Amino acid sequence: MEEPTPTSTREAWVLCLILGVIMLNFPFLQIFNTGRSIFGIPILIFYFFIGWPISILVIFLFINRLQNEDQNKSHDEEKE
Repeated sequence: MEEPTPTSTREAWVLCLILGVIMLNFPFLQIFNTGRSIFGIPILIFYFFIGWPISILVIFLFINRLQNEDQNKSHDEEKE
């Protein structure tokens, strides 16, 4: 597996930011702003309660992967 470069890491963070902004902007909010509900919860509120934790989970997994790669890299350097 290729080691992430600082540029690719920065690009991944920018991509996460852009996707988060798109997710919380007009077109998506209008799509989910209907009169219907799921389990008595309006779809827009349901979208926020599902979309927000999923975005946090994606960022959490991304950070963990970067930390694991850094730890593996430092262990490999110590062995040499």
